[in-house]
Amino acid sequence: MTLRIIATGGTFDKQYDEISGLLVFGNSHLPEAIDRARIAPPVVLQELFLLDSLDMQPQHREQVLAACSAATERHIVVVHGTDTMTETAQVLAAAALEKTIVLTGAMVPYAVSGSDALFNFGFACGVAGTLPAGVYVAMNGTVFASDRVRKNRVAGIFEAL
Repeated sequence: MTLRIIATGGTFDKQYDEISGLLVFGNSHLPEAIDRARIAPPVVLQELFLLDSLDMQPQHREQVLAACSAATERHIVVVHGTDTMTETAQVLAAAALEKTIVLTGAMVPYAVSGSDALFNFGFACGVAGTLPAGVYVAMNGTVFASDRVRKNRVAGIFEAL
């Protein structure tokens, strides 16, 4: 099994800019995360764009769908911003690609102390190889079906519908 990892940005890949005091995008942290997670199956990393998911438009979701459709791998992890992750999951699920696609992200950037990014990433990669074909969201040790999940913005967690 080869695992395809698709990067789209989100909080996972943001870093703190000391000059502006803002969280911004630089280079993706995924190459380092892949090394640190020590993922056993071969990995193909595909960076589509680095974008805050609140800035995603329908054409960006179509790019994610096109990347998943074109992938020869049957197991895919999409690293995505948490704010609109469920919207992209629904677009992917509607396509019924007969692949296992797991979306994950982070509430705290990978580069910030106390981040959940590496755990979520490793967890998503692990379950991507064990779940049947379909689209899932994997966050904080829980796997959700794409049509039965929402982000609870008050609690800062994902929860089942």
